[in-house]
Amino acid sequence: MSRAALQMTLVPWSDVDFAVLERANSVAMTEYLGGVESPDDLVARHAEYVAFAETGEGAMFRVEVDGEPAGYAGWWSEQHEGEPVWEVGCAVEPGWQGRGVATEAVRRVIALARESDPRPVVGYGQVGNAASRALCLRVGFAHRGTGVFPSDDGDVEVDIWMID
Repeated sequence: MSRAALQMTLVPWSDVDFAVLERANSVAMTEYLGGVESPDDLVARHAEYVAFAETGEGAMFRVEVDGEPAGYAGWWSEQHEGEPVWEVGCAVEPGWQGRGVATEAVRRVIALARESDPRPVVGYGQVGNAASRALCLRVGFAHRGTGVFPSDDGDVEVDIWMID
C-alpha cells in the first residue's frame, strides 16, 4: 500500500460478515450501485458471497485495515461479450476512503482472481462515478467504452474497464 502506516488484509467472507454489508448499504455508498437494497436483497447477496467459497464462481473478502473492518472486495464469474470473465468489485467505508485502501484491495483481488483462472478481468462503473474511474486507472484497467445495464430504475450507462 502507498501508506505504510496502514495494514490492509483480505479476510475470506463468512457468515459473520453480514454487518459489513449492512454498513455499506447506505445512500452514500450505493449512489452509483442502484441505491439502498431491501433487507431481503441484502440477505440474498450475503448468502451468495458465502456460497462463493463452495461454488468456485467467485470469492468475496472482508477488507480489514489495522484489524478493523473497512469494507469488502471480491470477484465473481460473468460473461462479457459472450466470453467468461472475472468481474471485480469493491466497497470501502467512508472513514477509510482516500487512503489507498480500495486501490490495494482491488489490486489484490485481481491477482487472486487471475491465479484461480487467468481469464480477463472486467470492472463496470457507472458513467459519472469519478472515484470508480480513478480507481480503475490506478489499478491498470484499460477503458473499453461504455455499455448499458438494465436496472429497476431504467437503463444505466456504465464504463467498461478490462484487464486482458
